[in-house]
Amino acid sequence: MNTIRTLSLTALALWVVGPAAAQPRQEVKPPQAQAWIDVATFSGMGMPGGMGGPGGMGGAGGGNPMAAIGSLFGGGGQGAGKVSFLMTQSGGSGRFVDVTLASRRSSQLAEATQEVPPAFLSPALKLIAPRDAPPAPPDADDEVVPDARRPEGKMILYWGCGDTVRPGQPLVVDFATATPAQLAQAFQARRATQRGAHSAGGRPHWPNAVDGRAVPDGASLVGTHQFTGNGVPEGWRFNVPAAQDLMPPLQLQQADQGGAIALSWSALPTARAFFIAGMGARGNNEMVLWTSSELPDAGFGLIDYQTNAAVDRWLKEKVLLSATTTRCTVPKGVFTGEGAMLRAIAYGNELNLAQPPRPTDPKVPWEPLWAVKVRVKSVASTMVGMPPTADMQRSGSESAAPSEVDATKKQEKKPGVIDVLRGVLGR
Repeated sequence: MNTIRTLSLTALALWVVGPAAAQPRQEVKPPQAQAWIDVATFSGMGMPGGMGGPGGMGGAGGGNPMAAIGSLFGGGGQGAGKVSFLMTQSGGSGRFVDVTLASRRSSQLAEATQEVPPAFLSPALKLIAPRDAPPAPPDADDEVVPDARRPEGKMILYWGCGDTVRPGQPLVVDFATATPAQLAQAFQARRATQRGAHSAGGRPHWPNAVDGRAVPDGASLVGTHQFTGNGVPEGWRFNVPAAQDLMPPLQLQQADQGGAIALSWSALPTARAFFIAGMGARGNNEMVLWTSSELPDAGFGLIDYQTNAAVDRWLKEKVLLSATTTRCTVPKGVFTGEGAMLRAIAYGNELNLAQPPRPTDPKVPWEPLWAVKVRVKSVASTMVGMPPTADMQRSGSESAAPSEVDATKKQEKKPGVIDVLRGVLGR
């Protein structure tokens, strides 16, 4: 009887776990060609290029803290009316598209053409590989090496929407005395940003010096696209649906509500979720952060493209606001210093296409001929207390390069809270 029972249990175990354990792992090879298309809409203020000059919050010497904050978010680096590559990362007000193409058939691909719908641009886009560009980046993201010296200053973190500060807040970190555990808690920031459009040798991109046309008002990406060129797979044709079209501007409105800041915006038809982050200063060397998350999160990695799976996961965790949410209040007393900046993002729906499609049979290897990744977002930036229609755009030519004396002084100072944030943000 015991032998029969043992055999029965063994058979049951094999029946439960056997098929899963024996399931073959599908062989997946990288595509012969890959395209990255980043789509971004920016509204509100553009960050001036000269806002983060020397002597900001990076040291004990003072300067304009809000200027240093502004420098963290890029923008303003282009002359007026000039469209250049990677403005989807830090463009001023407007709509931008960046495209990068790579082909394993031609590691030194110099150029390619992208046929686009007439409602976007005509004639076709001319993709040009940059000269003297660094080699293609590795598959893994580059690690940020932190400064070994202890910084000066404090970071004060609040989170959650509401009229008043919640019990147990804020989280205060003094960088001069914080333990590694405290630093880890302070910089617990969610991020699932994958590679998008980028500049590298042998990888043509658009826009560029040859074709730097701006995206016209009312342009649409919806429709058929096609890549052609030497070293580009034949028949590389795909369709961009309405869900990945350029998003409308995210108009962030604000109103004083007895010291609290009532924020509101209109729902966007293709938004998957929303997130808001605020950054301000108290004194010379204290950084105040607030995010709309229900969980503590500094938000450093969230004002950027995120994968669909990550957005869905963070929605369940209430780190992100739902696509139907149109209001959030910054609690009273959070921003009381020299000023603060608010940034909000509407996450669009990421699209991943490949040809041929992935086989459903795991025994069949998958080696796509080509693949396309389309990422979409709409971002708004404004200062606390500033009307949303205020024009804060300035040319990057207004910023002055620091003198050698300033640079020397900067090197002699200890890293401040802004320097730490630059490291976290990769700037």
